[in-house]
Amino acid sequence: MTRILPGILAMAAIVVASNILVQFLILDGLLTWGAFTYPFAFLVTDVMNRVYGVGPARRVVFVGFVVGIICSLIGSQIMLEFGPAVALRVAIGSATAFLVAQLLDVAIFARLRDGAWWRAPLASTLIGSTVDTALFFTIAFSGLLSFGANADAQIAWAQDAAPFLLAGPMAPLWVTLAVADWGVKLAIALLALVPFRLIVGRLQQTH
Repeated sequence: MTRILPGILAMAAIVVASNILVQFLILDGLLTWGAFTYPFAFLVTDVMNRVYGVGPARRVVFVGFVVGIICSLIGSQIMLEFGPAVALRVAIGSATAFLVAQLLDVAIFARLRDGAWWRAPLASTLIGSTVDTALFFTIAFSGLLSFGANADAQIAWAQDAAPFLLAGPMAPLWVTLAVADWGVKLAIALLALVPFRLIVGRLQQTH
């Protein structure tokens, strides 16, 4: 456990930071600052997978999952003007998306680990990020699902019609938010290849 402690601490820090920064909107509400920190969770998972293997990578993921649940529980007790800081649907969507996407990332990385150095982290992160976005926004905001009148009322704003990506045809707001978030994840997946290469090289030299 000691050898993966840096990975555990990094994952916990990313999850906590993302849960805080998601409260701060930018670009007319199109994104939050949390959109730029959360994708680095995939970087941590992939580094752990490359250096220590599937088992340790999964342990780091489960720690992040637990920390995320704790953050959601705390957020659900913080009351803002329009309700709790973390709505029930958002909490469920966040936890489900994180666990499924991260474990999928681990599995895909393991399948591709013997190929070119960039293939496993890039493919696993791109696919994991796509699944993460689809699961989170569908569970948290889509009108296709219902968690009861009270839970649905807390996220009704996300189902209002708005110009797609602020300039296109009218669409549910949550669809625009999902696409914008997905775009950030894909961009960071590409950029993260650089620190992935550097961090893995450094860790492999010390083991």
